[in-house]
Amino acid sequence: MLLILSLLQQMSVFLVIAYLFSKSPLFRPVANDAMRFQHKLLIYFVFSGFCIMGSYFGLAVQDAIANTRAVGAVLGGLLGGPVIGFLVGLTGGLHRYSMGGFTDLACAISTTLEGLLGGLVHYRLVRKGDVTALFSPRIAFFTTLAAEALQMGTILLVARPFEQAWALVQVIALPMLLANATGAALFISMIRDQKTMHEKFSSAYSARALAIARRTVGIMARGFGRESAEQICRILHQEIGVAAVAITDREKILAFTGLGHEHHRPGTPISSALTLEAIADQQVKFADGYQVPYACSLAADCKLGSVLVIPIKGCNGILGTIKLYEPKKRLFLKINRTLGEGIAELMAHQILSGQLERQQQLLTQAELKLVHAQVNPHFLFNALNTIGAIIRLDPDKARALLLHLSHFFRKNLKRSGERTTLKEELEHVQAYLAIEQARFSDRLRVGFDVPEALLGQRLPTFTLQPIIENAIKHGTSTLLEQGDIRVEARREGEQIRLRITDNAGNYQPAARSDGLGLGLVDKRVKSLYGDQYGVQIECEPEQWTRVTVSLPVTEDHP
Repeated sequence: MLLILSLLQQMSVFLVIAYLFSKSPLFRPVANDAMRFQHKLLIYFVFSGFCIMGSYFGLAVQDAIANTRAVGAVLGGLLGGPVIGFLVGLTGGLHRYSMGGFTDLACAISTTLEGLLGGLVHYRLVRKGDVTALFSPRIAFFTTLAAEALQMGTILLVARPFEQAWALVQVIALPMLLANATGAALFISMIRDQKTMHEKFSSAYSARALAIARRTVGIMARGFGRESAEQICRILHQEIGVAAVAITDREKILAFTGLGHEHHRPGTPISSALTLEAIADQQVKFADGYQVPYACSLAADCKLGSVLVIPIKGCNGILGTIKLYEPKKRLFLKINRTLGEGIAELMAHQILSGQLERQQQLLTQAELKLVHAQVNPHFLFNALNTIGAIIRLDPDKARALLLHLSHFFRKNLKRSGERTTLKEELEHVQAYLAIEQARFSDRLRVGFDVPEALLGQRLPTFTLQPIIENAIKHGTSTLLEQGDIRVEARREGEQIRLRITDNAGNYQPAARSDGLGLGLVDKRVKSLYGDQYGVQIECEPEQWTRVTVSLPVTEDHP
């Protein structure tokens, strides 16, 4: 009984060291299910150290040592696998052999086998897919119990004289079996609890961060102003749980939610030296109210006692700040500091994304206007020449062509929106084609096959006209015989396909311009609907060219 109590006392010291280890950064890889080589190497050194400590802390009994060495060997194998278990056991065994005594060789062999046994249990559990069982106190208890029984058997087989070995085993067997098995179970329970706590913490942090990201997505992309700041403040106050949240620009408070809202009013100029310092230095500033004093600059009786000020960085410098507050009686959690810095980064990315999107829209509009500027004078010149030639021969037809020309340019001026309907797009194309057919007379024939059910389909403005103009200019106008152009629309699943086919077959991929005409139509479709949509061109030389525009089904509902 005295030996059991002594070993348990030794095990208590052992577990205190293990507890302190579990609080260090070195512990985290040990509790990881998926380990890399460097993590397994860490396990080898840590548990070899526990093996050696178990021998040093041991109690001298009949020229032998009653010890807790088995805990290090078994757990090294249980957590690190067969190879690591064998190496931990071998290291602990060689160290024990160096200490001498009539059981030195037996203990060296048995410690190596104990580490290997723990590794084999690890291998079996991993093969079964039951990785969580590696952190089971029950598994650790019975594995260590079996390992210590193996050690007693090894002592009886190897140590000599046998009578002395037998007498020793009778004294130390039960105390070492119970002390080591209990110690291993407690040690693994400590690892499991720390692992569970870390996973819960990580899960809660991730869930909170994802919730914030989901609720704030796109808000700042609309612009960094008072309305978007108010929305962000409300979301952060609800999700993070701090006492108050504020967002400022470089000069004033844009929004404030929470404790102290009576005097922290939107529109109030920034008076906090800490906030101005964060903007000027472009660095996070933190006043915890203890090491760094904090006092509200707007009201002496303010209940807020600490603040974290995080600059929001834009492409041209600091745009403003996010400020998280806690009251005087509450500590500022480190997780909230980390979240706050992450949120500022998220907002900066959203603002930058919004600016880039607006710039892209302006660029596309500028490109579209450039196409109009190039097309319209050229088309107007040809149209006036055609009308001038017809006016003497057929005044009525010339008058009709003037009406079509007027209609075409009126549509051009009115169509300032990004999208239109297929019906309106066809009306615009037909006004254009009326002039072109008069110009080419019988040499140009255009056919339409568009189901009435698809006339409400939404598409980018000026989608068809550049394609048809290209088919005439570079296709049918070069033919000596009649040019045929066919415009079709079909629904295929959840896509609409518009096909414009000519009978020239003159398309040259190398000559295609990616900035104007067909390239611009493709770019605009992809920008609005995604890369799975856009323009595809097929050509059979000197036979036909087919341009297909793929769009999602987005019908206009009046």
